[in-house]
Amino acid sequence: MAECIREFARMNETLVIVPTYNERDNIRPLVQRLMGLSVPVDLLVVDDNSPDGTGEIAEKLALQNPAIHVLHRVKKDGLGRAYCAGFEWALGQQYAYIMEMDGDFSHNPDDIPKFVEAARAADLVLGSRYCNGIRVINWPMSRLMLSQGAALYVRIITGMPFTDPTGGFKCFSRRALQSIDLKTIRSNGYSFQIELTHNIWRQGLRVVEVPIIFTDRFQGTSKMSPNIVREALWMVWRLLLQNGLRRNPRPAKQK
Repeated sequence: MAECIREFARMNETLVIVPTYNERDNIRPLVQRLMGLSVPVDLLVVDDNSPDGTGEIAEKLALQNPAIHVLHRVKKDGLGRAYCAGFEWALGQQYAYIMEMDGDFSHNPDDIPKFVEAARAADLVLGSRYCNGIRVINWPMSRLMLSQGAALYVRIITGMPFTDPTGGFKCFSRRALQSIDLKTIRSNGYSFQIELTHNIWRQGLRVVEVPIIFTDRFQGTSKMSPNIVREALWMVWRLLLQNGLRRNPRPAKQK
């Protein structure tokens, strides 16, 4: 169960959701970067009761700036559940654009303005590490091959034509998130990203990619695990079945 412990006051049309677990070394500089962007944004930190005090630091920052909000969750419950809690909170407000972003600086905050610009003509904007070349810094070759292999695996099985379906740097239009029944989302690791994108794509909504540079974390510990990989392997087959074994979006409904 997630709860917001501060009164809400929306300031901007774009909300950036950052899930955190033990990110005390990153949260302050990340907030500083986000609050200094040329495109003004609100920030929602979704903290899974970090034992290193990340949630408390975020709360202190929120008290100093009305554009910062915090959801405190009672336990570490996975990336997917954290984002769904954040999405539900965001949809209770009137944001036009809702973004996902990692809290470890693997995603560059300076890319956010181009996401928002692209979202004005799209329902979902995907940040791609592999659009027009490879843009990944500080990954070993084994991790890069796993990521690119996963992207190919997803494309072959689901038919989604995107170069980076597993990425977690995204911008949703309000309409796109409202089209998803968040209570039916079952995945919780990196396959969560695949499931969300597929859900929107198969409805025939407009999905575009923008190139980003991904830099692996220099501080903290990666959340990747064998269970996350296994979840993604079978998830795409379930998505194919949900789409009636089609490898293209569903036909538009006749009005």
